[in-house]
Amino acid sequence: MRLIRKFYNSTISPDKELARSLKPILGFTPSRLQLFKLAFYHRSMINGQEIAPGTNERLEFLGDAILSTVVAEYLFNKYPTQDEGFLTKMRSKIVKRKTLNHVAEQMGLDIILSDYSLGNMSKSMLGNALEALVGALYIEFGYAKTRDYVISKILMKYLDFEQLENTDDNYKSILLEYCQKNGKTINYNLINRFKMDKRDRFRVGVEIDGEIISTAEDFNKKSAEQLASKRALHQLGVDHYED
Repeated sequence: MRLIRKFYNSTISPDKELARSLKPILGFTPSRLQLFKLAFYHRSMINGQEIAPGTNERLEFLGDAILSTVVAEYLFNKYPTQDEGFLTKMRSKIVKRKTLNHVAEQMGLDIILSDYSLGNMSKSMLGNALEALVGALYIEFGYAKTRDYVISKILMKYLDFEQLENTDDNYKSILLEYCQKNGKTINYNLINRFKMDKRDRFRVGVEIDGEIISTAEDFNKKSAEQLASKRALHQLGVDHYED
């Protein structure tokens, strides 16, 4: 039955072009094509469409949990002598939005995503789609095959672990450490929360010793804090971190 569905999806289905686009990216033709199609529908994309399949939010939620578990298991086995702190930092570097956006772009998900974005695609949607794709893989194959796929086709193929080990771009952590060493007080203030393209967008400020020295905005509050921290470090002349 699975082979029949795959044949239908790649030859007869109204979404056969999607199936053909996914095959070189995934390495196979999905049998549950509508599930994988859903992985590319961000909530900001479906407004105004007469027929919409839903959004990828539930798949993204599932994929985020699966990806975090797979990465944790992989790092645990790859670094048998490293402590919890090292493993936690490495996992954070891998599953953060910036890394997932980059990996998704390397995989070619941006090409497929652009077909559904109605000209309204943002960088963060790439990472969302990748997480949703992992969720779809889990439903299609179960945990064991999804784990093997993520490790061989994503982690080992697109990530440079040596570079990740030697890079620290957690600007918020660097800034907090700097303030602690220099006896400065630091606070993060939510300056504004507003709608852009029907999505929540956050503007935050970094306040040091009672003075806001940098601001930034993003669709994700944590990402906005990271960007504001990076700008604050530059303002303070603390430019020894990796960019």
